[in-house]
Amino acid sequence: MKNIPNLEQIKSYFNQRVGDFGASPLGADWNSEASQFIRFDQLLKVVEIPTFSLLDYGCGYGALADYMEKKGFNVKYYGFDILKSAIELANRLNSGKPERRFFFNEEDLCEVDYTVASGIFNMRGDLSFKEWTDYVITILQQFDRLSQRGFSCNFLTKYSDQERMRSDLYYADPSFLFDYCKRNICKNVAILHDYDLYDFTLIVRKD
Repeated sequence: MKNIPNLEQIKSYFNQRVGDFGASPLGADWNSEASQFIRFDQLLKVVEIPTFSLLDYGCGYGALADYMEKKGFNVKYYGFDILKSAIELANRLNSGKPERRFFFNEEDLCEVDYTVASGIFNMRGDLSFKEWTDYVITILQQFDRLSQRGFSCNFLTKYSDQERMRSDLYYADPSFLFDYCKRNICKNVAILHDYDLYDFTLIVRKD
């Protein structure tokens, strides 16, 4: 797949988080369970049917699967992550739950009703803003191919407090992503930027 940069630095960072903090929000690089759940709520607003299949792209240890179960979603869940360590942890935590499948090989990606992704675009490491933006677009195109009904993902926002912004993180422009998806994917695009965190959620509902 074109425009995929070398992700070893990012993989190393998240491998350390999983190793240090295990199955916890800190292990997924979130600062609290509450903020993790707020983001889940925004991502799941893409869902419009009662029974569906969902790909959790960048699933980590599978926290979204547990959250959806508690919320009563009737979902066939697939979790994908580029970290083998995260998938191994997810499989251990979800043994005996055949409705949940986890994998780290891209060849195993399958078409689903919806794809969601939380936090996968935040850390860009030493890669330039342009390099990472090209990567983001490539992955959005992949979401489009994989998702029959739509997809959602979140980003740190360029409207964050400037004094707190880090050079190794990616602060996206919501207007740019809205325009790209509107022009290149489908007409039903929404930006959710009203939930008191320094990020926003992109939702694309396909025709």
